[in-house]
Amino acid sequence: MVNHQIIGDRNTTLSIEDLAALRENLHEQRLFRQEQLQQIAGAAAPRTDALLARRAASQIEVWVKLAASARMVLADVEAALTRMDQGRYGTCHLCRKPIARERLMIVPQARYCARCQQVREAGR
Repeated sequence: MVNHQIIGDRNTTLSIEDLAALRENLHEQRLFRQEQLQQIAGAAAPRTDALLARRAASQIEVWVKLAASARMVLADVEAALTRMDQGRYGTCHLCRKPIARERLMIVPQARYCARCQQVREAGR
C-alpha cells in the first residue's frame, strides 16, 4: 500500500484519516452527480411531441446547463479519485506545491492551490 501522507507544514499535511474522509466525500459527490444526471436525463426526455411543445425553452436550457455542470464536477471528482489512487493527490497542477489542507477539506476535488486558482481565474 502506498503511503499517501503528503509532506508539508501543518497547514498542508494530510493525515491518513484526512485522506480517508476526503475519499469518502469524493465518492459521495460522485454518487450525487451520477444520480443528478440520471434525474435530469429522465426529466428532459420527451414523452410525447405535445409534452415537448409545452415545455418552455428556458426550462430545457436550464436542464442542459445543469447537466453540463454536473458532468464537469463529476469529471473533477473522478480525476481527484484517480490522483488519490496514484499518490498524486493534494499537489497543485501548476506550481507543484501542496494544496492547503483547509482548501482540500472545502473543495476536495481541487487541482490548484488557492494562489494558482486565483491566477487562472484572473486570466479568463
